[in-house]
Amino acid sequence: MASLAKYSNGTKRLLFSLDGKRLTLYLGKVSIRDAQQIQIHVERLISARLSGRAVPDETSAWIGSIDNVLRQKLERIGLIQAQQKQRSKGSVTLKAFIDTYIDKRIDLKKGTKVSLEQGRNRLVRFFGKDRPMDTITPGEADDFRLFMLGEMGLAENTVRRTIGKARQFFKAAVRSHLIPANPFDDIPAALRENKSRHYFISRQEADQVLEACPDAQWRLIFVLCRYGGLRCPSEVLSLQWQDIDWERSRIKVTSPKTAHHVGHEFRIIPLFPEIRPYLMDVYEQAEPGTQWIITRYRLKNLNLRTQFQRILRRAHIETWPKLFQNLRSTRETELCEIYPVHVVCAWIGNSIPIAMKNYLQVTDDHFEQAIHATQNATHSTQKTMQNPAAPGDMERNDKNSKTPQVKDNSTLKRTIQAHSILDKKDNVGVTGLEPVTLRV
Repeated sequence: MASLAKYSNGTKRLLFSLDGKRLTLYLGKVSIRDAQQIQIHVERLISARLSGRAVPDETSAWIGSIDNVLRQKLERIGLIQAQQKQRSKGSVTLKAFIDTYIDKRIDLKKGTKVSLEQGRNRLVRFFGKDRPMDTITPGEADDFRLFMLGEMGLAENTVRRTIGKARQFFKAAVRSHLIPANPFDDIPAALRENKSRHYFISRQEADQVLEACPDAQWRLIFVLCRYGGLRCPSEVLSLQWQDIDWERSRIKVTSPKTAHHVGHEFRIIPLFPEIRPYLMDVYEQAEPGTQWIITRYRLKNLNLRTQFQRILRRAHIETWPKLFQNLRSTRETELCEIYPVHVVCAWIGNSIPIAMKNYLQVTDDHFEQAIHATQNATHSTQKTMQNPAAPGDMERNDKNSKTPQVKDNSTLKRTIQAHSILDKKDNVGVTGLEPVTLRV
């Protein structure tokens, strides 16, 4: 019914007749095995078309797994066009459903809705706004992922976030019984850890940035992120003067990102010494009755990230990855050198697993400390081996010693202290046990 033609350059074609027309299906440079599988399913499609019978389940499953390019070729020659129209009849289109879904989610913050709209735009760009949702196959979902990685040039984690949004949209369609299954279910959406994007901002670099900041409020924005670990812009712009406890040196940080989690609407952090002078500068310049601490950079059309990049160029510092998150990461790494990790996580506003995975860094100072500690230990060992104590010296030391030499034996120390108290009371040694205990 269909014949397979092979050419010297490796390309392959299927030749067959349909409705009195001689047709050619170009397969490209595929393996013989793949070409033969396509030939089998094409012959089944032709047979179903001529006989009016249903397409076998195996071929239906194969249609759902093929890529978008082959699907479009089969549609153009009319082999699956009738089937697709039948499936699409009365189904909801992609953009219309997603728009409705986003509009009715009154529980979402504005920023979350903007993120969902970005995912919708990428889906519409690839599939088309009028594409029926029930015609999108797992194979096309794979093609969408490759499209974002290739043609759009998006990073792996950005692609995974978009896949997560697509999965969310299609899951809602499944729950509404509009489509039978979610074509994005098996595509990875979990973000990958990327340590290569970590960067530790040293205090010297921080001083250079502060000198390049245009005014007191920008200096405060920077120190709140670098030395307070605040999220920017959400937590920085949420700060009010009533949140500052000058007497107890504490700051109440409202967290819009975690507000939907009970008990995580805000957190209390220390008013660190690195922050206080810059906060005082802004306080002295504030108008009486001012509510917000940062007032000059609150307009929606202002992009703090773009302005921060200008400041870095002015400071002659190369822009580091993840501009604001690495400031939080640097501070959390710094604080964990001093305080217990659970305390630091409470101040920074994340969990210990998240801190370990995405925030805490291994810095150059850690390597330097390890090298110097190893060198000192080696030097001390060598010195001990070069100058061993003579046997006679050890004997004289033992004879001159009035009390046993005990190192870090807290139990024996408590015993000796207890015996000392008894001695003072009774002026006799503690006896009755074998051997007799020591007098102190």
